[in-house]
Amino acid sequence: MGPISCTKDGLYIAGGATSGNAYLWEVTSGRLLRTWHAHHKSLKCMVFSDDDSLLIFGCTDGIISVWSMISLVDVEDSGSSPSLLYYSSEHRSSITGLVTMSAGARSIFISSSLDGTCKVWELVSGRHLQTLVYPMSVTAIAFHPIERLLFSGSVDGNIFVNVLDIGAVEDCFVTTEDQAFVLKVHNESITALTFSGFHLISASEDFTFCLWDTINRVVLRRFNNRKGAVTNMVVIKQSSLFPISNHQRVTHQFQVSLLQKYPQPSNPGKGMATFLSFPASHSKPPPTHFHGNNLLDHLISGSEQEEQTPAMLQTKLEKNIDDRLWVTSMTKHVMEISKHLQCRLLDMMQCRLLCNPYELDSSPKKKRHKIQSQNQTPTEQSE
Repeated sequence: MGPISCTKDGLYIAGGATSGNAYLWEVTSGRLLRTWHAHHKSLKCMVFSDDDSLLIFGCTDGIISVWSMISLVDVEDSGSSPSLLYYSSEHRSSITGLVTMSAGARSIFISSSLDGTCKVWELVSGRHLQTLVYPMSVTAIAFHPIERLLFSGSVDGNIFVNVLDIGAVEDCFVTTEDQAFVLKVHNESITALTFSGFHLISASEDFTFCLWDTINRVVLRRFNNRKGAVTNMVVIKQSSLFPISNHQRVTHQFQVSLLQKYPQPSNPGKGMATFLSFPASHSKPPPTHFHGNNLLDHLISGSEQEEQTPAMLQTKLEKNIDDRLWVTSMTKHVMEISKHLQCRLLDMMQCRLLCNPYELDSSPKKKRHKIQSQNQTPTEQSE
């Protein structure tokens, strides 16, 4: 099973495959919006930016690619290639984790790899900011945004803790493992790291997962999973599953649309899958009924109802407003990217002039003028 990620607003889900194909679904309808070949190697992990405007992939060959959501959700242009914003090949082995965060006024993301490093990148420009080097391969990472701590799980079961101060970093530098505090309790490779409030949860191939007190750096509880190693974890608040009103559980019924399956190509032996999209009139899969309450409210879909009730109209209106705000946010991002590229171009031109100040005088016409001036006599020059 390949990696999967959901936008913060719950509107879209992205998935990846070992073939290098990537998929994007609309959550409310379950419709497959786009399928594209993101890379020639397997997609290992993925994450959306904090504002859901960018989608980041990590691959088994160490490549990191960043895609614009504007081009991915453009159904009218689904037959063309989506816009690859940039890619990086700094890592020498498979990418094992991606996390996004904010550092002052700029957005950044962190990547981990089996090459034993974690790298910090500027999200918009892709500029490499910082590298952390560890003695072992890094298999999972998690970031605590309040304490500014990066937790890096390794193949030997250790968890390294580093304090990140990206806001003060101007140049790329390397931090060694000697500057990290080490959490030791697992005997096998770390498979997953996540946070529940201020508590860290770690899972390992030793069939255990632990709840940590990150302030005192001690294990609060340790659980055994006899069925096998935990490969991934998601924390859901209990209140979202069973909200209690007057000390009684209140249950509601809601519908969750199934994600549309990717159709198999007629001749899979020829090349990779083409870019696909499905029109809005495409038949939808039957919804699955759940009994619960407010679990993942953004999955609730009233599109199956024939009558347009006032509540449904209000929901559609709110969704349209959210969509407009989302488009406005991504437009600002595009303007920021354009401004950054212009600044980089000016910096490159300035650097070129400083390195070779006589470059402007190197044209053949100006060279001939210099030679003629040197051959003139002092009297001719005065005239």
